[in-house]
Amino acid sequence: MGRRTIAVVSGLPRSGTSMMMRMLEAGGMQVLTDYVREADKDNPEGYYEFERVKQIEHDQSWVREAEGKVVKIISQLLHHLPSDRAYKIVFMRREMDEILASQRQMLLRRGEDTDKIADEKLAELFRHHVEDVQGWLNGQPNIDVIYVIYNSVLARPQKEARRIAAFFDVDLDVDAMAAVVDPTLYRQRS
Repeated sequence: MGRRTIAVVSGLPRSGTSMMMRMLEAGGMQVLTDYVREADKDNPEGYYEFERVKQIEHDQSWVREAEGKVVKIISQLLHHLPSDRAYKIVFMRREMDEILASQRQMLLRRGEDTDKIADEKLAELFRHHVEDVQGWLNGQPNIDVIYVIYNSVLARPQKEARRIAAFFDVDLDVDAMAAVVDPTLYRQRS
């Protein structure tokens, strides 16, 4: 990975993006995070978010800070990445029913309404969104993508860590990456 390349971890909410950020940090990559969103019961190891990312549509001045680092960007915001930079994106995938169950549990803990939209409708919207994002990513000459399945990381952390390290083409500590994968945090299973 070049010094000016920006590493990105993305995916749908509750797809394992925070776990991947933790893995990459353990492997030796510098993360861009502000720790504004603190760890909680839903993400006891932290969210690894950088609040300014949420404003990327209107403010891209922070992007230079991300060069040579890894930053978490939800999939809905990827198309706002400035095209004058190179990106290597780890796109997390997870079984849809697990994403929905995890999202529902998080909303319940926060006391929010979980019945605003039916799971079937939300699953349809998420699937359509992921198809659109993948199509867009495939057409971007400045973006390389690796798709990582959350469930595969939990089942074979060492193998997936090696695959991710090879994607970035940097000397990451694969053992340290695999060691942070905590199967006890896999609570919503299909």
